[in-house]
Amino acid sequence: MRILNVTQTYAPFLEFGGPPVKVRGLSEALARRGHQVTVLTADWGVEARVGSGAQASGMERSPFGWRQEKNGVQAIYLPTWFRYRALSWNPAAKRFCRARLQNYDVAHIFGIYDFLGPAVAAACRNRHIPYAVEPIGMFVPIVRSFRLKRMYHSLLGGAMLKGSRFVVATSQKEAAELASAGLPQEKIVLRRNGVDVPAVLPERGKFRTAQGISPDVKLVLFLGRLSQKKSPDVLLQAFAMLSNPLGGIRLQLAFVGPDEDAMKTQLLQMAGQLGVAARVQFCGALFGEAKWAAYRDADVFVLPSQNENFGNTAAEAAAAGTPVIVTEECGIAPLLAGVAGLAVPHDAGAISRAIERIFIEPGLHARLAAGCSDAASRLGWEEPVRTMEALYGQLVEVATRVG
Repeated sequence: MRILNVTQTYAPFLEFGGPPVKVRGLSEALARRGHQVTVLTADWGVEARVGSGAQASGMERSPFGWRQEKNGVQAIYLPTWFRYRALSWNPAAKRFCRARLQNYDVAHIFGIYDFLGPAVAAACRNRHIPYAVEPIGMFVPIVRSFRLKRMYHSLLGGAMLKGSRFVVATSQKEAAELASAGLPQEKIVLRRNGVDVPAVLPERGKFRTAQGISPDVKLVLFLGRLSQKKSPDVLLQAFAMLSNPLGGIRLQLAFVGPDEDAMKTQLLQMAGQLGVAARVQFCGALFGEAKWAAYRDADVFVLPSQNENFGNTAAEAAAAGTPVIVTEECGIAPLLAGVAGLAVPHDAGAISRAIERIFIEPGLHARLAAGCSDAASRLGWEEPVRTMEALYGQLVEVATRVG
């Protein structure tokens, strides 16, 4: 099949968190199975990112912006005329649709609250090309701009969702949220995310050496955007509740990820007020091998989000062999709880008690670490890709009958 994936953010712009990682993983897995996959996305600074090495990285100019062929996937980066947070305006989207949209059998739009998805969705409806929408956890407003998001749905998002053949949810939790908002049950398709694990994981100790973290401490890791939605402040409060040392164990907390809305400044101030600043480290954003080295060197990974449609980072931590603690508000919680980690309420006290259990309860850490390989074996891309192939096949079949 000829598949067009539409997303605001894509590699190499991994600082936007889970969406570019997820779309890349799914797109490359589909390409490996013989499908023709194109990713249409926004240019967040390709020229500045790759510089004089553009050709070496496979980047070249196209009539619609930069283009890259990598791992069987063609990515087209539309010029950005305006940007705010992860929102951009890309006028070339309409030109691309006029010239190329008829070359695809199906479109898959990732995310909402942007302009790119609705533009492609409208063109698909005009040309009778079937499309699916995957909200990637954005459907329910959580932390800001509630009025603007309602306005978006009335002007753009509502038509995009109504015109879609299917809406993809990545967990039972997200599927329930979509249904409770009035989307027809028969339109909602459940398909979890997958995780790409390096063929060879980094040796233990690399992250600690690079960050100056002692090999003698037990390391609690947060990896993700430092954003209100992901609640790093709740984790910091939980960490401060733990006695030091904890049963003779010294603890260290590491925050890895890009800052958002000056959250790092708030966390630094909070750490000082709570008296734990000396045991809290901010490492910035890490990608590729450096990211996996952080997972490998952690003794426990914590995802304290107040709402998470799935939770890719928890899956990655488990794949690296590190036990996890996730809040019950994370869609991945049922897949990891009791096997590779613990699921707890979104509460500092509950998270603190879970961390204490991991280190103090006899045999618990070892049992969860042993369960990580079992959890990871069930979190690859093979099953999600088969689900998407079947879904796309239905879309094409219906479009053919109607046509």
